[in-house]
Amino acid sequence: HVQLVESGGGLVQPGESLRLSCAASGRSYSHDCMGWFRQAPGKEREGVASIYRGDRFGRYFADSVKGRFTISQDNAKNTVYLQMDSLKPEDTGIYYCAADASIRSCLSGDGFAYWGQGTQVTVS
Repeated sequence: HVQLVESGGGLVQPGESLRLSCAASGRSYSHDCMGWFRQAPGKEREGVASIYRGDRFGRYFADSVKGRFTISQDNAKNTVYLQMDSLKPEDTGIYYCAADASIRSCLSGDGFAYWGQGTQVTVS
C-alpha cells in the first residue's frame, strides 16, 4: 500500500510561483512512477506531468503548463515536486499527486493506482 501526502498549495497572485511536494511511503517499487494531476472547478481532471524513478526530466501532458511548470524528484526522500512559475488564474484547481509501479503510467499519463488527497491552488 502506498500513501501520498501533498503539500505546498495556497493562494497566490497571477505571475507568482508555488512549489508542490508529494511524499510517498510504502514499497518503493510501487511508486516508481509519480505524477501530478489537477482538476479545475467544473472541469474534468487532467494530467499535468509525470516522472519515472531515476529520470532527470519528466513528461508534460498539459500544453498549457509547458515552459512554466517543472516536475522533479528526490528519490532519497521518496518525494516528487511540481515547481509552478508564472501562474495564471486558469491554473486554479485541486492538484493531486499520483503514483504507480508501471512506466506505462508515466508514458501515458493514465492508469495510476495510488492517489493523494489533493492540495488546493488558487491563482487570483
